[in-house]
Amino acid sequence: MTPEYWITPAVFLLDTLFSLYIFALVLRFLFQWSGADYQNPLSRFLIRITHPPLKVLRRFIPSVGRIDSATLVLTLGLQILGGFLIFLVKGASPSFAALTVWAVAQLLELVLNIYFYAIIIRALLSWIGPTSYNPAIALLYNLTDPLLSASRRLLPSSSGIDLSPIIPLIGIQLAKMLLLPPLQQLAALLT
Repeated sequence: MTPEYWITPAVFLLDTLFSLYIFALVLRFLFQWSGADYQNPLSRFLIRITHPPLKVLRRFIPSVGRIDSATLVLTLGLQILGGFLIFLVKGASPSFAALTVWAVAQLLELVLNIYFYAIIIRALLSWIGPTSYNPAIALLYNLTDPLLSASRRLLPSSSGIDLSPIIPLIGIQLAKMLLLPPLQQLAALLT
């Protein structure tokens, strides 16, 4: 077997491991920023798995208001490190500037995707109308309430139909179209 045979599985494994932990960090940050309940079992799980490195970083990087700076720095650092290792396995060596721009684009896309799918899931749940308490649904509501409440002021419900998810979904798609391509092109130019 040739060395190229091992590249795809190695990239997959690196990408999966880094992506899962980065996803947990981003969710922790977004839940904290949106004021989600820390007693929620899912919140406690995210805190438990992300706390060890953040405990060390918080000694040096203070929070700024409601923004957990240590989580942002750790997330960006892990995204850069993961990208560096993936590019290294593929035989490329991009500059630190290219990796940083690439990492910012990846994290921005992740945040936009989280909000996009969270709003769609919430809209679908509003049709079903779950009657019992579910910790995941409670966090989903905490995460999406700021966007949807602002949207409801602009587009109130009509005849019992809540059209408020339309505005944030359109805004998210526009943000993806307007923000991500320039960042990706800049990363490619710096490479």
